[in-house]
Amino acid sequence: MIAARVWKFGDNINTDLILPGPYLYRSPEEQARAVFEANRPGWVDQVKKGDAIVAGFNFGMGSSRPAARSLKNCGVGFLVAETINGLFFRNSVNFGLLALECPGVAAAFEEGDKALLSLSEWTLKNPRNGLVLAVSPVAAELLAIMQGGGIYPLMEEKGLIAPRS
Repeated sequence: MIAARVWKFGDNINTDLILPGPYLYRSPEEQARAVFEANRPGWVDQVKKGDAIVAGFNFGMGSSRPAARSLKNCGVGFLVAETINGLFFRNSVNFGLLALECPGVAAAFEEGDKALLSLSEWTLKNPRNGLVLAVSPVAAELLAIMQGGGIYPLMEEKGLIAPRS
């Protein structure tokens, strides 16, 4: 069971809002500091390691910029949305951000709620209102990559690439 405080976002949150364009060629640390600065100024100073994002439909729409990495680097433990843009989902896998779809999640949670995620049962519970939602399962291989920190750490662990220094 993974417990997290919820930050709530709406529909069609695009990668430009997550990681603003002027930060594309800056360091990953600088990119993480810029997350949501256009629509939630100061959010990166409030989010704590392990917090969760609950969002509406089409989260992560837009370009293939490393927005998922920036969310992970600023402390987001997992993301659960009504739907996740396919490209953003694949980037989440590659960068080790646990990103899942869950029908009804946007209506079931308010900002500040606690979310209890069970990957063994593929459920998400809100203790405040008692709602338990079914999370859409992902392939075991993709889940392993997300939980393992992303594709590069997994490849390093298997000896497929040299460790990054």
